[in-house]
Formats: sequence, structure tokens, C-alpha cells
Amino acid sequence: MKILLLASRVPFPQTGGYQIVVYNTIKGLVNLGHEVSVVALKARRHHHPDPEDDEILSKINYRAYNIDTRVSVLEVATNLFSRTSFNIDKYFDPEFERLLIAEVKKNEYDVIQFDGLFVSLYLNAVRKYSKAKLVYRAHNIESQVWQRLAGQKTDPFKKSYLKMHARRIKSYELETINKFDAITVFTQQDKSTLLEYGTKVPVEILPVGLNLDKYTPDNTQTEVPSLFFLGSLDWLPNREGIEWFLDNFHTALTNGELPVRFYVAGNDIPERFDDYEVMGKIFIQGEVDDALEFVNSKSIMIVPLLSSGGMRVKIVEGMAMEKCIISTSLGAEGINYTDGDNIIIANNRDEFYDAIAHCIADEQYCRTVGLNARRLIEQQHDMYVVTNKLVALYNRLLPAALINHFDEPGTK
Repeated sequence: MKILLLASRVPFPQTGGYQIVVYNTIKGLVNLGHEVSVVALKARRHHHPDPEDDEILSKINYRAYNIDTRVSVLEVATNLFSRTSFNIDKYFDPEFERLLIAEVKKNEYDVIQFDGLFVSLYLNAVRKYSKAKLVYRAHNIESQVWQRLAGQKTDPFKKSYLKMHARRIKSYELETINKFDAITVFTQQDKSTLLEYGTKVPVEILPVGLNLDKYTPDNTQTEVPSLFFLGSLDWLPNREGIEWFLDNFHTALTNGELPVRFYVAGNDIPERFDDYEVMGKIFIQGEVDDALEFVNSKSIMIVPLLSSGGMRVKIVEGMAMEKCIISTSLGAEGINYTDGDNIIIANNRDEFYDAIAHCIADEQYCRTVGLNARRLIEQQHDMYVVTNKLVALYNRLLPAALINHFDEPGTK
């Protein structure tokens, strides 16, 4: 099968949830013998190291296109009087559209997958010039994320501003979703939301898949007890959640009430977060060289998400690394967890406090939760199981004659 993946971010290296999901999809499809091409938007505001050492590059056709997604203050102000949201519009580039049209006219793809809402801006152009089946993978329901963000604000202007963007993004989603041939989501919650939006095309639930060979916990290298957060703070729900946590627990962590060190790591941490740092108590580390090594070195992971959507890849990774995870129910959305068995759910300050105190005091309980979490990931989030389900969806969309051709020896 000849497949084109359109990505709104460069999938190399795997420093964030989006990159991990897209990369594992590429790897899974290649290992199943499919011919894979990847075209990615390379936002100039992000630093993307060249992926020259990645072995998968020799097995795919890969192109990255530079795009400037920065928005000026004037453009933000002007957008107040627009019907669309600059959070989506900034991903449209006429030159990239021309290059994409040339790509799909030159190659007869069987399936073209749009990874995320932002690349859906090019849907109409692709549909016009390609006979491929078009699949949309919703990494989250974007308008829902903005609506939830608005719900957390008390400032009337901020709440109104976020609600405005939520409405505009929802309008765009409603206009777009039924133009695809099929949609995949990570959670039942997101599927239900799309069906409420009036989605007529097939919607398939495919969870986050991991290459479990990469996740090899070594408990001899773990600081016990220790508390950590890992996530990119250029994503507003992450920033909002960790600010809430630091504001609520700064005193308890620094005066010894909760006797545990807390580490914050991730990309794009604002300089003002340095004010939270307390020597020997709270460490604002910023970007780490090896995310899995960092995760392995700590014992208790917190995910204090107050507004979100989709499935949190960092939780799935943390579970694969046998971490004891304390998360809001919203953060753990879509994962088939059992509270208290393979994750601990806490939805307010008191519940977080009690969970942290319990984990600090009972190392064996913490360890058991982590082991149970790993078993859950092995059962439900193996990359190859998930990729096989994705290919099955592709096959259902394609004409029977074409599927039979793929099944013939020596064909893809």
C-alpha cells in the first residue's frame, strides 16, 4: 500500500507526544511492508535537530517544509474581527499547498493521512488532485481543549477570549470533518464528541501505540521517593496544570510537609518558572537530553491537567516505564485504567495531597501500581497491534480489487 502522512510537526526526534505517535505509526507501517512517504511542516519557532541518524529515514520518502507560525500582536488584534482563529490559520502556506499538489499529482497514493487539525487546511487541495482515501487522525478535539481552558479562567476577558476561539475552531471542525473518508481518535470520549458534532464518516478508536522495546525500566537508577512532571509548556493545558500544582503545593514541598523532591522538565518552560525553584526541594530543569532516562530516574509522576483532550502520550510512556502516576481523571482520559491499581486519580488539591503523601510513605504500593501500569500498556498499547488496526481501517476504505492486489506476493 502506498501511504502519505501529512504532519503538522516534524516527527524527529521523539521529544513530544505528537512526534512519538507519528513516528511509531511510520515505523509500524514500514515494518508491515508498506511504502510510506512523510511530508511535515517545520515551524520556525521550534528547534528541530536534523534527523540524519534515524534509521527509519532510509526506509521512507521524507520532506520537511519550513513554515513561520509566529503571530504578531497586530495580527492577534486584527483576528478579533475575523470569523476564523489565527491558531489554525497560521498553519496555511500557499507555497506549501502548491508543493503538496505537485506531490499528490506525481504519486498515486492509496491513502493520505492528515495527522492533526492544522494540516486539514490542505484537505480541499489534496481532494481535488488525488484519488486517495483521506483519513484524519484527531490527536484531540481542538475546540474542546479551548473550551475547557476557558472554563478554568476567572478573568472575564480571558474567559471570553478563549471561548471566542473555541467557537471559531468548532465551526471549522464542523465544516471539515465530514470531508474525510474516515477519522481515527484515541479515546471513546473524543469519538462521542465527534458523533455529537454530526460526523457521518466512520470514526475508529485507535489508542496510542508504543514500541515497547524502547521502554526498559531500571529501578536501581531511580530516586525513591521523588516527584516529577514532564511535558512541553508551549501547550497551554500543560502550562496551566503545572502552574496550578506549583501554586498549590509550593509551600508543602519546601517546608518539609511533603518530604520529597520535585522535578519539572520539558520544552519551552518560561523563564518566570525559575521563581518556583528552591534549592534542594524544587528543581526547574527545562529540556532534558534523554526523556526516558529522566523518567526512569524518578519514581512518582504527576499529571495535573485541568483542561485537555485526546490521550496523553506521556502517561502511556510513564506507565510503560513502570511509574506510579497521579493524574486528574481528565489527564488519564481514554486509558482503560483502574484507579488505585495501575494509576491514582486525583481531581483536586486534597486528593493530590493525600495521594502524594501515601506514595511517599508506602514505597511498595508505589512500586505495585507501576508494575500493574506496565502490564496494562503491554496488553493495550503495543505499537504493532495498533498499527495492524490502522491498516485494517485503510483496507476497509479501499476497493476490494485493490486490497486483493496488496495481498498478492511481492506487492505492497
